[in-house]
Amino acid sequence: MVYEALLLAAILFIAAFIFLRIFSYAGFGPVKLLFQLYLLAIAVSYFVFCWSRGGTLAMKTWGMRLITERGGVVTRERALLRCLYALIGITVLGLGLVWALFDRDKQFMHDRLAGTRIARLPTAAIR
Repeated sequence: MVYEALLLAAILFIAAFIFLRIFSYAGFGPVKLLFQLYLLAIAVSYFVFCWSRGGTLAMKTWGMRLITERGGVVTRERALLRCLYALIGITVLGLGLVWALFDRDKQFMHDRLAGTRIARLPTAAIR
């Protein structure tokens, strides 16, 4: 998660730079709300794009892949659903993350709800 956060921070940094070159200040009012929604849209787009292709760079680095419960490819729609569930689960006191501690398969709540799971890649596939 830390590696994922670093990658996302870099992406959001570049996105914020572009936004602030257009709108020189985003400290208050409607521009601040637009800036926040813009960054949220960038983050959601990043995850949906990567998850619908098997996983993010951090997941692939650690030998993980996002698949459906039946082992299939995750569609963009399912990836978006997973992202929305993750946003809700993480913002509600981190309940979505704590869920994995008690889940019988150690899955996050957003994976259960979206019908996805994180699978380990075979060692040969990582190289």
